[in-house]
Amino acid sequence: MAPILLCSILSLSIFLERLWTLQRKKVVPARFIVRIEHLLRSEKIADALSLCSKSNYSISRILISGIKNFGRKREVIKEIIEEIGKREAAYLNRHLESLSTIASISTLLGLLGTISGMIKIFSVISFQEVVNPSILAGGISEALYTTSAGLSVAIPTIIFYRYISGKSDMLILEMEEYCLRMVELIKERQE
Repeated sequence: MAPILLCSILSLSIFLERLWTLQRKKVVPARFIVRIEHLLRSEKIADALSLCSKSNYSISRILISGIKNFGRKREVIKEIIEEIGKREAAYLNRHLESLSTIASISTLLGLLGTISGMIKIFSVISFQEVVNPSILAGGISEALYTTSAGLSVAIPTIIFYRYISGKSDMLILEMEEYCLRMVELIKERQE
């Protein structure tokens, strides 16, 4: 039961940390995007670069690379932005596999408890001529409690995983759209 409890604490901790990190206002804040777009349209490249440098958003770290390469070919800027974007996507997806692993481990730990309880039951049956029902009940309850505990951790953890994965994918898609729009805007200003 102690490992299952540890799994539940880890699962909840990772979920809450990811919820905090994956807030839209921390990844792709709308006002920031509007300001950058306005600065690029006004051809204030230095101001846009300065604003991105001062900001600690995922999108700002990606846009810095594109703005720094102002004047280069569109394909080069796009390739650089994609490379930085992959790093930011990895950051946004951080710990997702841990949630998946915790869900699997919790289920297996519950199964292990079930097997342990069943072994106790069969041990009692095999060594005693007269079986004491209270000893059997103890083994059965151990089996059921650990199975229940394992599933009680695994099911919410799978839900956490799916929710965080979806949220992360949505934010990554938004960043890609904004970055492509900014690349086009940078290219327009160069022509």
